[in-house]
Amino acid sequence: MADRRFPLSGARIVERIEGPLGPATRMIAELGADVVHVAGRNASARFDALDPSTREGLEAIAGNVGKRWMREDDEQLATELARADMIVTDGPWAADQLRKDHPAVIIVACSPFGQGNSLSDWHATDPVLHALSAGLSRSGIRGRAPLLPPGDLAYQCASAQLAYVILLALFHRQRTGKTDLIDFSVLDAAMQTLDPGFGISGSATMGRPARLLSPDRPMRGISYPIFPCTDGQVRIYLGAARQWQGLFEWMGRPEEFASPDMAKMAVRLKTPTLYPAIGRFFADKTRAELETGAAKHGVPLSAMLTRSEAVSSDQVDARGLFRRFTIREGLSVLLPDGVMEIDHQRMGSCGTQKHTTLPVPRRERLERPLSGLKVLDLGVIVVGGEQGRLLADHGADVIKLESRAFPDGTRQTDLATGMAVSLATGHRNKRSLGLNLRVPEGKALFERMVAQADVVLTNFKPGTMESLGLGYVALKTIKPDIIMVESSAFGDSGPWAKRMGYGPLVRAATGLSGQWCYPNDPEGHSDSLTIYPDHVAARIGIIGVLALLIDRDRCGTGGLVSTAQMEIALAQQATQIAASAQGLDWADDAPDAPWGVFRTAGEDDWCVVTVRQDQDWAVLCSIVPGLDPKLDHAARLSQRSAIDATLSAWLGERSATEAMTVLQQAGVPAAKMLRVSEQPDFVYYRERGIFRQEVHPHMAEPYFSEAMHVRSAAIAAPDARPAPLMGEQTEEVMREWLGLEESAVADLIERGVLEPVSEQVLSALQRAKEYSHE
Repeated sequence: MADRRFPLSGARIVERIEGPLGPATRMIAELGADVVHVAGRNASARFDALDPSTREGLEAIAGNVGKRWMREDDEQLATELARADMIVTDGPWAADQLRKDHPAVIIVACSPFGQGNSLSDWHATDPVLHALSAGLSRSGIRGRAPLLPPGDLAYQCASAQLAYVILLALFHRQRTGKTDLIDFSVLDAAMQTLDPGFGISGSATMGRPARLLSPDRPMRGISYPIFPCTDGQVRIYLGAARQWQGLFEWMGRPEEFASPDMAKMAVRLKTPTLYPAIGRFFADKTRAELETGAAKHGVPLSAMLTRSEAVSSDQVDARGLFRRFTIREGLSVLLPDGVMEIDHQRMGSCGTQKHTTLPVPRRERLERPLSGLKVLDLGVIVVGGEQGRLLADHGADVIKLESRAFPDGTRQTDLATGMAVSLATGHRNKRSLGLNLRVPEGKALFERMVAQADVVLTNFKPGTMESLGLGYVALKTIKPDIIMVESSAFGDSGPWAKRMGYGPLVRAATGLSGQWCYPNDPEGHSDSLTIYPDHVAARIGIIGVLALLIDRDRCGTGGLVSTAQMEIALAQQATQIAASAQGLDWADDAPDAPWGVFRTAGEDDWCVVTVRQDQDWAVLCSIVPGLDPKLDHAARLSQRSAIDATLSAWLGERSATEAMTVLQQAGVPAAKMLRVSEQPDFVYYRERGIFRQEVHPHMAEPYFSEAMHVRSAAIAAPDARPAPLMGEQTEEVMREWLGLEESAVADLIERGVLEPVSEQVLSALQRAKEYSHE
């Protein structure tokens, strides 16, 4: 570990956070920062005194391993606060007073619903966040009750957003000298990072805005089908035509499906005999045989694993994701040891302090934190698109490199321009360069651009960039301080490194799909419309970029950031995995399992109600007639059916809004299930200014997008430059980045090295213009 580079060494963070946001600053500590966790007066005085047999104790261990531990009444706390670069608090310390007492320090005030709005005093739990973020409305099976996702994914994703915001603020201070007061809302973060309805949405919606989807839950298993085999189940993903062709060949080229039209996803979905035929073909094979056959034929497929199978898999073992952390003598806990690699070395909890302080701020005058940075974005679909947007929104010049031969999946739409709402929101503030990297001249142009760049973003299957001669080692010889991101499904090493991976297959391989089912229907897999973990994986990659940018100012070198979606998804189940390893009987419970989702008055309207502890139960009993306040936790669980019936009767007489308001005002966490289309008008989002309407010159109607990443005193809201058509700025970028003359650009276009906007798109735009004039 002594030889490892920890780019945040020298950063000092003091945090006073109790609860599930702990992983945010644990991630910062894994990158080398000195993080002091301040325990409340009622909390354990020592980290090694935490009780890993309780949910609260294990959650605290998982979120705080690798940090220094200090009590709120410790005499040394004043010294730690005075020397900190940042103070993060979840409420017990008043942010305004901290700002006054420590004017040179960045203050991050965390709360469930942010400050100064109608919901600021409300209570949040994971189910509440799922309901108000609109994720719940897309989870489940059509015609049935909405289904709460497993674990505590909303808080876990919000923690990743918090880590991203922390590093953005630190880098901004390093460049400008500006401190900040950040109003961090967990709901804002969960909505943007778990599965945003107004963000980039990949192929699950086929380019349509999520608000136009059915208000009911998705149909059973149609998008990413799951098939039984001799020893379990497998899931497949058939997107590209070449993937269908691989399956067609694997199945022996059945005449029934020989039509060339079967290459189209829409045609396959309308072919009722296809899935039964695939099921028969898979039925007599094992999971391992199917994975081997799929790899041979280029078919994206994964075995449906349980969580324990995923943790003990050869891939996880080979990559060293988990290790046992000693809590005290004779007691250890199995936990993930970092979710990111830098220069092929895992950023774990044993960081060494190579620097005593961060670099002295440069005091540049910048419009936005990342102004002046130059980024080459080869990313595709959701992870790739989102990584670039996170940088572009804050001022970086992000050039999206595209090719007509291999178009980004987010351009999959019936619109001739390829400009769907998902692409418009996910690629705003970027410019598009059409470049053919498969020819020598295209590769040479790219290498010249690398010499000008700060960051290169990719999320291809491991080895793809190397096959082009453009891997990190090659790029580093061109630009020694270049920073590169590689994001993949399963990581760039280990026996699964070459597998094709998409979000649905990652969820299958990590046990999430198997958990995302109704209790009475283990075959009712209900994760088909979620984009998790793509958005959170994008943030993990950009966290690595920001850490390396901070370190580059003092060491002059860049670095390679590597992330694996499988590892991120498993790390976000850390508490449950640790509980399983200890044989605890609550390992598979959702953190807020009592109580659930209930139908309210109105058509397909629902409200979540949660009971955190006896106090919540007592308050709930005072509101809902027929509930017994004397029941303890065990008795409540044993009488769940009767309690559900009583709650259902009370809630069924009220609207979801009324029920939510009554319960929250009394202190019981509850929330109505919002659909995506309802979010912009919901009082919280209106008052926070989370969404804004944007207009794209090549789209018929305005559309909603996220108006900010976080509410901040020093960081401006993102610009609203429209997402580009494919190749729209090709000539412009060649002039600005490489100084090419118009004649040289024209020659490269003529020979197919550069690709401007296609004639097909230009014709579609002309027809649209003529139609509007008529």
